[in-house]
This record gives sequence, structure tokens and C-alpha cells, in this order.
Amino acid sequence: MARPPQDPRIRIKEILDAAESLFYEHGYQQTMISDIVKRIGVAQGTFYYYFSSKEEIIEALINRNLLNISTEIDKTIYAKNITLSHKIELVVNSLFNALHHEKGLVLGYLYNDQSILLMDKLFRQAKKLLTPYLCDIIEEGNSKATFKDAQPKASLAFILAIIQCYIEAIYEKEPAEILTYKWTVAKELIENVLGIAKGSLDLATVPLVDGN
Repeated sequence: MARPPQDPRIRIKEILDAAESLFYEHGYQQTMISDIVKRIGVAQGTFYYYFSSKEEIIEALINRNLLNISTEIDKTIYAKNITLSHKIELVVNSLFNALHHEKGLVLGYLYNDQSILLMDKLFRQAKKLLTPYLCDIIEEGNSKATFKDAQPKASLAFILAIIQCYIEAIYEKEPAEILTYKWTVAKELIENVLGIAKGSLDLATVPLVDGN
């Protein structure tokens, strides 16, 4: 077995970066562990020192991407003098901005029938990440009478479902005009759920997939 480097984080990043690049280039199902170790020039035993399978690699890539989203949200959402509506905007915009990778949609290679369970895991993990942020904003909005939300838990579930619906439309690569329409409807639904006036949320930029 190849001797691991002194700092395991370096080797783990190398493996994840190589695997992610190959997944985008050739697809998740088509990429073998042997391809990953060949890309970084190490023995196969080195891979198994850190990861037990490709599925574990995907878990790590999902967590890494979600951590990036969380870090981006944390940079802005807790700043002073930000309205509650703007906090909603920051959470939603941070999520959609993070969907775009230089080689395509983040984890887009999983969006197929063969990897549907892994994509479902990504959506569930994303909802778990967003829940505390949105929950805190809704509760604060209700306490300050900024929002008129009689059922916060139900509203949170609706907002998450609306966001997921739009994300799935992006991964399905629906035409730009359809995405634009769905984005307009999504904004109005979120405003309605929160009990705020139409047009209160400044979500003017429609997040489209590259090429639309």
C-alpha cells in the first residue's frame, strides 16, 4: 500500500479533485477507481486508504459543495442592517449561484436514471442545509411582523419544495422561456407564502443553465 502523505487533507483533496474532473468528463458510471488513481499517479491502495468506494467519493463531493454554499451564505446573512426579505434573497441566490461549475452544473453527471438515488440524496442534504437558515428568517420575520406567516413550518416546506422544483427544471435543461416563467411564479409563490407584497423579493436574475 502506498504510504499516505503527512497531511491527509492534501491527498483527499487530490482524490476528490481528480474524481470530480473525471465525472464531469466521462460521467459517474463510466469512471472507474482505476481512472482516478491513474489521473493523480498513485497506487490503487492509496485510494482505498481514504475511500472505500466511488459512492463514498460522491458523499464527500456532495458535502464539499454544500459546505461551499453554507460558507457563502454565512458571509452575508449575518451582516448587520440587512432586511429580512434581503436575507431570503441571499439564501436563495447563494444556492443558485453555487449550482454552476466551470464544467457544467454541479454534480450534473448524477442527474440520470442510473444515479437518481444519489441525486435525491443531494436534494435532501441541500434541504437539510437550508432549513435552519430559512427557519430563523421566517421566525424573525413573524416576530417583527415583517412577514404574515400563520404556518411557519408549512411555509418552510413549501419554500423548499418551490426551490427544488426550480432546481430540477434547471437540471432538466428546460428552455429559457420556461425557466423564466417558472422563476416568476416561484418568486410570487414565496412572497405569497410569507405574506409579503408582490415584488418584495429582489430575485430579478433568472438562474439559467449554461447554453439557455
